[in-house]
Amino acid sequence: MYLWRQLTDRQRQDLLTWRRNHDRPWHSPPHWHTAHTHFHVSAACYEHQCIPGKHTTRMQEFEDQLLRSLQAHDDSVIAWCLLPNHYHALVKCNSIQSIRRDLGVLHGQLSWKWNGEDNQRGRKVWFNCLDKPIRGDRHFWTTVNYIHNNPVRHGYVKRWQDWPFSSAASFLEKMGRKEAERIWREFPILEYGKGWDDANL
Repeated sequence: MYLWRQLTDRQRQDLLTWRRNHDRPWHSPPHWHTAHTHFHVSAACYEHQCIPGKHTTRMQEFEDQLLRSLQAHDDSVIAWCLLPNHYHALVKCNSIQSIRRDLGVLHGQLSWKWNGEDNQRGRKVWFNCLDKPIRGDRHFWTTVNYIHNNPVRHGYVKRWQDWPFSSAASFLEKMGRKEAERIWREFPILEYGKGWDDANL
């Protein structure tokens, strides 16, 4: 979204032509139809506004509703993290299409509710949803680390377990400190998120 603003008219036209020729959506990430069962799901607020994070009560309600929505089809949420302007979740599911549909409904309901509370009818709250298939064990564990480290990455806390809107504390309790440290060392996040979840956003 932000790169688009930096492109010349010619570069924009070339990019749209390439996306059209490759059957990609013009202005959003593609949604793949795949047999994968694990997905990294992420969505951000338009312009990275801190709408869900306006106050703690809103974050708590959002957390409850998001997890309920993700688990609605007997699916499991392996790791998750909510920040004031975006969220990440690693899910195991039978149908990513159903999850995408339910997240679209949830985004619409929350947009209506929050815009009413903030007296901002018509404000765009969400900007797309990304669902990336997990390709294997290394990608799986790196994604777990990335999601749990997200509040640290964005400067909200210094340690995973200090962020209340995340599965990090329960992950550490379940795995134990030694195993969690091994997973962190063995599956480093390196440049994961670069260009689409930069630390300054």
